[in-house]
Amino acid sequence: MLIATLPISIVIAVGIKLEDGGEIFFRQKRWGLAGKIFKVLKFRTMQMNSGPEMARESDLRVTRLGRFLRSMGLDELPQILNILKGEMSFVGPRPLAIDEKLYGGHQARYEDLPGFEERLSVRPGLTSLATIYIPKDSDPRRKFKYDLLYVRKASLALDLKLIGLSYLISLSGRWEHRKSKLS
Repeated sequence: MLIATLPISIVIAVGIKLEDGGEIFFRQKRWGLAGKIFKVLKFRTMQMNSGPEMARESDLRVTRLGRFLRSMGLDELPQILNILKGEMSFVGPRPLAIDEKLYGGHQARYEDLPGFEERLSVRPGLTSLATIYIPKDSDPRRKFKYDLLYVRKASLALDLKLIGLSYLISLSGRWEHRKSKLS
């Protein structure tokens, strides 16, 4: 998969560099399996020095190319390296940022939310129930409900379904503009 995505990754890297001359990659500490901390690797989609606050829909800090990359999920391609290193898998709860700032500047203390430890009992993934079925800016407690459902119901069939749905969302360019599909 790394070899298959290399040509598009090179085009993206050149595009990011040409757009504003800044860093190509974004690195951030995330919670991994059993609470092990690792650095996730993504293509940078926001202006340099945008701060630690999570991006919102129509966030002005997101670059023009970044908006396209996010809509297609292409900003996540470098995470294939995290998968190869064993820090992530293709499917599982998304890796949570350490000390993330939520909207309004409030710090997310994910470790204080019910289900945090259970959520860390599986390897974080590139895609998940929460990323597919609820908007990206949903309340973390709501995301945890979906993540815990995945932890309890994980199976090869569910993983294949989530991977297939992820490809469909990527091809439609709808990662950033989805409404909730489940209540």
